[in-house]
This record gives sequence, structure tokens and C-alpha cells, in this order.
Amino acid sequence: MSPAKLSQNALYVGNTLQDILYGIELVLYFKTMHILRRQRGGPTIFYAFFSSMMFFLITVWLVTQTLFGGEMWIENQDFPGGPTGYWELHVSDWYKDFGGTAAIVLQLMTDALMINRCRIVWNSYRVIIVPFILWVATLGLGSMVKWATAPSEATIFAGLASIYALSYYAVSALLNSSVTCIICYRMVIHGMLVKKQLGQEYAHTYFNVISIIVESVLPYSLSGVAFLVSLGIGSPTSTAFCSVYILLMCVSPQLLILRVIMGRTWNQDSGYPRGSTVKFSHGDTIPTSRCFEESAEAVHVQSIVYPPDSASKV
Repeated sequence: MSPAKLSQNALYVGNTLQDILYGIELVLYFKTMHILRRQRGGPTIFYAFFSSMMFFLITVWLVTQTLFGGEMWIENQDFPGGPTGYWELHVSDWYKDFGGTAAIVLQLMTDALMINRCRIVWNSYRVIIVPFILWVATLGLGSMVKWATAPSEATIFAGLASIYALSYYAVSALLNSSVTCIICYRMVIHGMLVKKQLGQEYAHTYFNVISIIVESVLPYSLSGVAFLVSLGIGSPTSTAFCSVYILLMCVSPQLLILRVIMGRTWNQDSGYPRGSTVKFSHGDTIPTSRCFEESAEAVHVQSIVYPPDSASKV
């Protein structure tokens, strides 16, 4: 199969996959808004606004991709050079630029959310210093990508724009991967410590595969690495990876937000320096406390003991 045909097939497959992922995003978004309607407070407003902005931006991207596909494959199927010729000449049309801008803004929002979750998991601002610097770098490189792709016929897959795009996605992939690894490391190490001190029952939350995948936004990070590799080697299939990557920019953080508002993710009290409260139903009513060391920092676990006839539950 020629590179031109392979690229067209990859673009078609990418559009199909992103339609499926957009359907998943629809379900997650409306589920999130349904739950937020019954809640009150500052975080509720923030998550509602953040989710709505992500939903708007990914819709803009999907609509522009759909319009471009219709123009390329249906309205201008007799265009000189075929669909490939049309793609090369019209890839920087104004609505395509609008969709690309929406994708960059969405990526910056998602990366910022990941950095904030990293801060919450570690309960420290020091751990996000390097990720924040990388985020500022992606902001600058993203602006350069939009400048380089502004001229007609410019695309991130060729020419000067491809160099800027490769740098932009490389820094973004480094940011995503590093934050994902930092979060996963924190959860696994904390889980091992809890398992050692309290047993497997209380450590299950930290070793839960779904929790680790969602909390670290792992699908988004992996898809970013896959797209970066395909773009770096100049593979015609990079268009398919790009479509999946951009949709997971929205789906992965939306799933994380949904779990946050449902109370199933780490909060400020899950790790350092405050721990969980464990209640036992045996012995006399003697408030006790114990602490154990996690590296140089202590994680505190309070045990309040109740008599056998107490109605308290573990």
C-alpha cells in the first residue's frame, strides 16, 4: 500500500475511533453534570466549568475533523490529486486552524489538571516544580506550532511546522509520562507501606488497577507516547494516533473528575501527612494512636477502639 493510501486509511480509522471515544465522553460528561447538580460548593463550580470547557473544545475538534472529511472525501472527491491532494492544499483552512487551537488549549488544561492531581497525591508543591516548568514550555511551543501552521498548506506533518510540533509533543509527552510515573510511584509505595503495617485489606485501594490507571491518567500518557513515536519516524499512521490522542485528552481527565466527585480518588487526607481513621469493635473504649515512618515523613493512622456492643463499624 502506498504511503498516500496508508495515510488516508489511517485518517479514516482515526476518525472512526474518535467518534467512539466521543460517545464515551458524552456519557461521562452528562453523568458528571448529573452528579454535580446535587452538590454545592466551590469545587462543584470548578469541576462543572472545567468539564464543560473540555466538552466544548473536544466538540470543536470533532466537528472540524468531520467537516474536513466530508469536504475531502465527498464534496471534492474529483479534486486534482484526489483526497491526498485536497488534504495537502486545505489542511490549514481556517476551521482546521480553529480545531487545532482547541486541541492545544485542551491539552494545556488536561496537563494542568494532571499537575494538580500530582500535588494532591503528594500533598506537596515541591514535587510539581519540574512538571510546571515543562507545562510553561508546552505553552510556548504550542504557540509556536500555531504560528508555523498559519500559512496556507502548512501542516505539522511536514516542513518547519513539523519541527516545532515534534518539539511540542515531545515536551508534552515527557510532562505526561513524568507526572504519571510520579503518581503511580506514590500510590504503589504508600500501598506497600499500608500493607506492611495494616495488612492487604487496607492496602487494596492503593493497588487497585483501575484506581492507578484513572488517577495517573495513564491512557492519555500512553497514547501521547504512541503518537510522538509515529510522528517522529514520519509514519503515515500518525494521523490515526493523533485522533486517538486528542480524544483521550478529554476522556481520561473526565473519568478522573467523575471519580473525584464520587469520592473514589485520593484527597488531601489520603496520604502524607494525614492518614485514614480505622475503627475496631473489640476491647475497651481506649483511644489510641500509632504512626509509622514513610521515608522521612510520618503517616498517621488513628485507631479508636470500641466495646463489643458498640454499633460502630470498621
